[in-house]
Amino acid sequence: MKTGAGKFSRWLPVLACALAGAAVFQFFGNNTRGYIDTGSLFWWWGYQWVDPRSETQHGWLILGLSGWLFWRNLKIAGPENPEFRSDDDKFAPAVAAVLAALALHAAGYAVQQARVSIAALLLFTWGVLRLAGGRRWGRAAAFPLAFMLFAVPVSFLDNVGFYLRLWVIQASAALAHTAGIGVIRNGTQLIAPDGRYHYDVAAACSGVRSLMALLAVSLLAGYLNLRAWWLRGTVLLLSLPAVLVGNIVRIAAIIFAAQWFGEAAGEQVHTWFGFLIFVVVLGLVLAAVALLRRFDKEENERHPIIDSRPGPPMPSCAGWGTAIIVVAAAAGVAVFARRINALPPAEAVGLRLAADGVNPAELPAFLGTEWMGRSVDVTPIEREVLPPDTGFSRKLYVRWDDPSRRVFVSLVLSGRDRTSIHRPELCLVGQGWTILGSERRELVADGRTWAVTLLHVETQAALPGGGSRRVPALVAYWFVGGDSTAATTGGRMWQEACDRLFHWRRNRWAYVLLQTGADDGDAAAFARLQTVLARALPAVLPAH
Repeated sequence: MKTGAGKFSRWLPVLACALAGAAVFQFFGNNTRGYIDTGSLFWWWGYQWVDPRSETQHGWLILGLSGWLFWRNLKIAGPENPEFRSDDDKFAPAVAAVLAALALHAAGYAVQQARVSIAALLLFTWGVLRLAGGRRWGRAAAFPLAFMLFAVPVSFLDNVGFYLRLWVIQASAALAHTAGIGVIRNGTQLIAPDGRYHYDVAAACSGVRSLMALLAVSLLAGYLNLRAWWLRGTVLLLSLPAVLVGNIVRIAAIIFAAQWFGEAAGEQVHTWFGFLIFVVVLGLVLAAVALLRRFDKEENERHPIIDSRPGPPMPSCAGWGTAIIVVAAAAGVAVFARRINALPPAEAVGLRLAADGVNPAELPAFLGTEWMGRSVDVTPIEREVLPPDTGFSRKLYVRWDDPSRRVFVSLVLSGRDRTSIHRPELCLVGQGWTILGSERRELVADGRTWAVTLLHVETQAALPGGGSRRVPALVAYWFVGGDSTAATTGGRMWQEACDRLFHWRRNRWAYVLLQTGADDGDAAAFARLQTVLARALPAVLPAH
């Protein structure tokens, strides 16, 4: 019979593994300091659950549900499987998971992707539980830990939410037009033809928040009530179109209420109709679960959900050999993270710096004798949402002989945090522009050819007598980071990750954006962008 000390000693190797991993995630867990200045991944993640701006206050509920699911799964009755009754458990999968988690976290830390590190933390936790309790604990923890992904801040779905928002707005406007309401759509804005109401469909109305909530509820309902994985997946897939349709109905209802009863009625629908839509969609999902139970081959009668019998005996925990491997790997990740932290703030800067070392050099005030530049201030909202060490330089260039011909040039330079710069499409749509299409083009400046993303955009300007007129424009942008360039956000992030992981270099990236009206045609507008760029850009580029 084992003594209490003997029972405790069997846990010491696993405890050493857990503490080593906890130390890494606590002290070298987060490398994005622009918004939450902490090295702790636990603090960074938990802070999102109490910050309303993160829209992740449901994290505490997800954590509680995951803990309950783990406890429940340990009680689930299964077939009399010898692997659960064996004292000679194999820990190779657990060790592989722990080491893979540490490697994944090192990569996420290097490229400043805290959400990658969260996935690594969950995988590491599964590995430690598998080391502690064998196959039974590993199987019981698999779904609850995966369920914790719903507690990750939804801002990582910005790209998905961007397109969801556009689809919802387009479909809602189309429904209004079908009903004879000539609502004007400008990017994310919906405006009455006579100006009686003006709504901006915010990111929260894109469907991402309701999508995440409904996906979580659907997955949980399917997991608790269905045994076959294909049936659980069916429930999950059914919730996707339901969320999209629900948000379209909501936005369309706001337009109809505002058109027929005034803007205040639209605001009331906006406040309360979302809850009604969510309840209806959730009811449909639960009805689908009840219907799909008839097709479940693995009847609950064969495998009772809760087993009141004593659980199988605890297998032997992992030994000190495993603990030494894990602790050594954790120490290696800590050394790697310290090396990343010791990198210079910016070995290579994409643009020439001003005297303050934060902002790019000022764009020239005059471009020959044809163009005059006027400085454009950074908006308070931009200052609020971007890290304080983000740099800006902007000018609006106007032709002397034709003031209607203008080119806006914006330089945004990242600080220490990669989140200083993002996809320009997000800002354009929020400013009321509708993106009609994009293509890859080339611009020439300073003797170099720059591959750029060219966006065809437009907005609708209301006319005094009713109706609207189309206002087209061209927008070109690309990213510059030292001796590297990228025409897309994905290309920049890939290049930045490679620089950090393989070259131990932390560049300070910037994006260059030019915008001009295109009412005289795309060809003339593009030529205007080329002219201004060729004259303005050399003044702010580093020597090469």
